[in-house]
Amino acid sequence: MRNISDTIARLKSAQGIAYARGPAPASRLSELGEFGTNPGSLRAYSYIPEDLPGHAPLVVVLHGCTQTAAGYDHGSGWSQLADRHGFALLYPEQQRANNPNLCFNWFVPEDIGRNAGEALSIAQMVGRMVELHGLDRRRVFVTGLSAGGAMTSVMLATYPELFAGGAILAGLPYGCATSIPEAFDRMRGHGIPSERELEARVRGASGHQGPWPTLSIWHRSADQTVAHANMEAIVAQWRGVHGMQHTKPEQNAIGPHTRGVWRDGAGAARIEAFSVAGMGHGTPLSGADDIGAPGAFMLDAGISSTRHIARFWQLTETGSELSLPSHAERATPEPGSERLGGRRAAAFTPGRGPALGVGKVIEDALRAAGLMR
Repeated sequence: MRNISDTIARLKSAQGIAYARGPAPASRLSELGEFGTNPGSLRAYSYIPEDLPGHAPLVVVLHGCTQTAAGYDHGSGWSQLADRHGFALLYPEQQRANNPNLCFNWFVPEDIGRNAGEALSIAQMVGRMVELHGLDRRRVFVTGLSAGGAMTSVMLATYPELFAGGAILAGLPYGCATSIPEAFDRMRGHGIPSERELEARVRGASGHQGPWPTLSIWHRSADQTVAHANMEAIVAQWRGVHGMQHTKPEQNAIGPHTRGVWRDGAGAARIEAFSVAGMGHGTPLSGADDIGAPGAFMLDAGISSTRHIARFWQLTETGSELSLPSHAERATPEPGSERLGGRRAAAFTPGRGPALGVGKVIEDALRAAGLMR
């Protein structure tokens, strides 16, 4: 295991991570209120569009470290999409009493087991939302960024029967760490368990026999905060759970980005993995889009993860403005790229914002790990 000093030294060479910061946006969310015993001491917020249809889907959104529910909604654009397509949103929110950097505690054993801690709190929120608004229990989805992405892994492993699908952005596989030193090491890509062990940890988390949630995975090909090896580990973990260890992925390019898709015997997409080029650690957005807003860890990569995830979950109508243009999938990746599932994934290029100094890069990485305020 590498120590923190060694990791900081390696971070000194990191370049191209840019985060825009500004005043807190006005919230579109409402506090959920009582939702159960709440053993993880989390807060809960929701967004319900006007004229929400009966038996509407529910999307659970987990923010990253240093973020809030309202801030993540503003940046990602999920509530704007919910207005257009008629689904409800649930935003669990961390409290500083639990983690001073507002990270979900994805590596704390007491918070990542079924029927305990933060995982149970989130499951209780889901149950309350479904009951309160008459939502469709068969169409509940969960997504998150960084620590929220790692907590998404937790929810999919510990409560797979609750979710039809998940989306993990710059996150980590379930059960890969049980302490802060291990968490930091896994973020750097060191000591990740074997594929067989990762699969066993998901299968042992709930006793669930299937069917398993579908999964959309997003990662930058040269992420300096959470290593790309974690995306490969998540793919391996869930490919094993879905019994697709020997299934070869379809590969296509979307501009400079690469997408791999694993389909079952009936041709249904069970796993997709995006290797995103040209951005730092954060949620991929499109600067030309009319949903979401660039900000801290909300980065213009020329592609909207929010739109694509909603499309993958079939929350948007065929032929709507959210459909992926056919010409985009025929685009050619940039030369000088890295491999992902047998195809070359676009190589990292500097972020579009102004480059930050070494000290700021280190500070952001340590905050993302939950190791400093």
